[in-house]
Amino acid sequence: MNRLTTSWGDFPLTRFPEDPRDTLRAWDASDEYLLNHLTETETDLSGTVAVVGDRWGALATALAARRPGALAQISDSYLGRRATAENLARSGADPDAVRLLTTLDTPPERIDVLLVRVPKNLALLEDQLHRLAPALHEGTVVVGTGMVKEIHTSTLQLFESIIGPTRTSLAVKKARLILCTPDPARERAANPWPYRYDLPADAGTVAGRTVVNQAGIFCADRLDIGTRFFLKHLPTGIGGARVVDLGCGNGVVGLAVALAEPEADLVFTDESYPAVASAEENFRTHAEPGRTAEFVVGDGTAELAADSVDLVLNNPPFHSHQATTDRTSRRMFTDARRVLRPGGELWVVGNRHLGYHATLRRIFGSCELVASGPKFVVLRAVKRAGGQDRRRERAAAATPPESHV
Repeated sequence: MNRLTTSWGDFPLTRFPEDPRDTLRAWDASDEYLLNHLTETETDLSGTVAVVGDRWGALATALAARRPGALAQISDSYLGRRATAENLARSGADPDAVRLLTTLDTPPERIDVLLVRVPKNLALLEDQLHRLAPALHEGTVVVGTGMVKEIHTSTLQLFESIIGPTRTSLAVKKARLILCTPDPARERAANPWPYRYDLPADAGTVAGRTVVNQAGIFCADRLDIGTRFFLKHLPTGIGGARVVDLGCGNGVVGLAVALAEPEADLVFTDESYPAVASAEENFRTHAEPGRTAEFVVGDGTAELAADSVDLVLNNPPFHSHQATTDRTSRRMFTDARRVLRPGGELWVVGNRHLGYHATLRRIFGSCELVASGPKFVVLRAVKRAGGQDRRRERAAAATPPESHV
């Protein structure tokens, strides 16, 4: 556990789920730069303060110690919200000190200080600025922050076109601030999110269907090529199996199974609130009338009982915000094995170079190549009962994560 040192105090912070082997901090230099700026400029925090994109709750936790008039954190991430709640509790903050909102919730009616941690996903920033702009007034203090590599001309253009005149600060420790003056009279284009597009002709049972995508989900403006490949090689003839679309995104994979397998019992799960909202709307639109499914925003399969699933379908991410890491995929595979019944199967699509087959063999004891293309592979792992398999699972989970920022 690391401690964030500010002029308001020291705060022990971790990511969620907490892993003592994880060397990645729950904040970076851009968070420190923003907090120092608020202190140096003696920013008035007596009104309503909204914090957007606070990845692990570092900003919310530090601000809570200043006891602002009202403090709201707006996040698209279940894991980020859990980290915030735990970091607040760890710091001794009042449980009601911060109002935790998702990016789909109604924002505060009036915002006096808007702090924006620039997200990796530019669409999410665009959507949030559009949603928040009506709550700003001429006196609102608007400060964005991010590492230099995260702030581009397009980032500044969004602040300028949606909020008002924008400038940047000097770089400090490879971090930069975005300073914006709200112009309530500014004419803004309509918010383009959520976005809709038609699936391509080679997308199997979902071909030609129009899908909705909330801002912030992976490949929100098109069908990504990994999912496209996966759709061509999904298992068939599964009958009434309970199927989990793990890390569902907009739910296209689970929807394809639902359309091809009328008796299948579908569960869509993702840690992203916009992703699950998109998956649910797409399912309601295209599934047969009366067809039901379960939609879960959470930490992978943590909400599901052990030995309760027949099939897990997964296109795992290989990054977490700006960090490239195999930690997320390893956790997904291990969690999938926990919820699978003996004989249950995990099907994974991934880039060839990621070497998921080796990880799957450590966790499941075996791994089969289902399909192979120039860039992607589809792999199949079967859960086998027995103590040897459980020992493999524990050994795989104990492998130190390989990551870099």
